[in-house]
Amino acid sequence: MKRRLLLAASLATSTRLALGGAAYFALFATHSQPSYTVTTAQLQDAIAKRFPLRKRAEGILDITVQAPQLRMLTAQNRLGAVMAVEAGGPVLRRAYPGTFDLDFALRYEASDMTIRAHELRVNALQFDGLPPQASMLLGSYGPQLAEQALQGAVLHTLKPQDLALPDSMGVQPSTITVTDKGLVIAFVNKPVS
Repeated sequence: MKRRLLLAASLATSTRLALGGAAYFALFATHSQPSYTVTTAQLQDAIAKRFPLRKRAEGILDITVQAPQLRMLTAQNRLGAVMAVEAGGPVLRRAYPGTFDLDFALRYEASDMTIRAHELRVNALQFDGLPPQASMLLGSYGPQLAEQALQGAVLHTLKPQDLALPDSMGVQPSTITVTDKGLVIAFVNKPVS
């Protein structure tokens, strides 16, 4: 049994030396590509720092958007966000609570090592008891409000130490997959220059 283990270790070392470090990693990587995980809690904490968000629509409505509750839309590989919204201002004479529901894709920005929201879709913007004219105004303002609230929002920033080992192996972040527990960032070989 010891001979087999020594022979296997010797063969692995010989193969590693013969192929070189990068080629050995590529051979190894075909079985298990490296990845980086970001939990739902980490995403929730990062996005909450941008809120509450206060905006004025057409100079007559004041809108306050609270931090979103994120949900993992694994089938679409997107994140969903439901936010509490309040509309008020001089025209309405009181505040009206509502909800804002949207979803978005994710992208990796190499220049600052961030994961950002993009490709926002507004699913619903609803207010209970809001007068019809204000409701129409807010309905047309919804996509712009969504862009201001989340387009390009940083959901996670990788640190240099997070990328040190993958970088030394010649790989870089690639696809982002939404899972039930958060995000998984896959790595691919860097282009040869």
